[in-house]
Amino acid sequence: MSASTKIQWCDSTCNPTMGCDGCELWGRTVRKCYAGVLHVRFGGATKGYAPSFEEVTRFPGRMQQATRWRDLSGQPRADKPWLNGYPRLIFVSDMSDAMSDGVSFEYLRDEVIDCVTSDAGRNHQWLWLTKRPNRMAEFSSWLALQEISWPSNLWAGTSVTSQKTTSRIDHLLRVGDEGTIRFLSVEPQYEEVDLACWLPHLDWVIQGGESGRGASRFELEWARLLIAQCREHGVPYFLKQLGASVTSDGEPRDFDDGHAGNWDEWPDDLRVRELPPLDLIVEGEGTADGVKRNRAALKAWKTRKRKGA
Repeated sequence: MSASTKIQWCDSTCNPTMGCDGCELWGRTVRKCYAGVLHVRFGGATKGYAPSFEEVTRFPGRMQQATRWRDLSGQPRADKPWLNGYPRLIFVSDMSDAMSDGVSFEYLRDEVIDCVTSDAGRNHQWLWLTKRPNRMAEFSSWLALQEISWPSNLWAGTSVTSQKTTSRIDHLLRVGDEGTIRFLSVEPQYEEVDLACWLPHLDWVIQGGESGRGASRFELEWARLLIAQCREHGVPYFLKQLGASVTSDGEPRDFDDGHAGNWDEWPDDLRVRELPPLDLIVEGEGTADGVKRNRAALKAWKTRKRKGA
């Protein structure tokens, strides 16, 4: 966990667990997940890591510690001006998948939900990403049976890397309610992805190419397609990085930034970094009444967006 991060779309990261059950980025034959690679280097030897990436390990208390981080509402971010005005945005589970099978719902309720809804936790927005939205949806239903609503300041997200993995979106749409911000991280993207049929029901899309040794190509037209689709459906769009991008002729592009995350080096039409509307997120300054107003405002915004208003 870290109060500051280079990840462009958030301020901080927090991991209530470390490790993962595996996915298309991490298995016997594929080992491309950056969190997995770091565990190979540091797991079992460095404090704060799981013994190995495959051994999902709980780290209670981290979320509570993160609630005490300074409220950034209205604070400028010189290196991330697109976040100006927002509360602190905390990426939950950048080094793990807390929805892995061995993590109990009781632990997730106590470690995540209770912290997010605490007086201090409501000062922040928590962006929870998983490749197992089916289990996140089950967790949401499990909470509802206990008359616990999905917190309005806990955004629910899933990762998409190919057209095949868009099936995860159907599960994501079962998380929370109409007051829940649901988002996609289309990264690393390995092929053209068409999201048109889901976009009316989504609230934010992040996109990015793969970087690092042996990175797969990322075609700029994939970004242009998704920008156009998000524009059509009124969905905020955020291009994180171009990674190993190529031209329309398939030629590799060279960037000073190895991740191609510096948008000053991009074509003008790709410099798009938007977030869900600020006024829907910060009204109420984290109070319980503010949470209710935000939930109602989000519902109204989603209704207008789907009607094309």
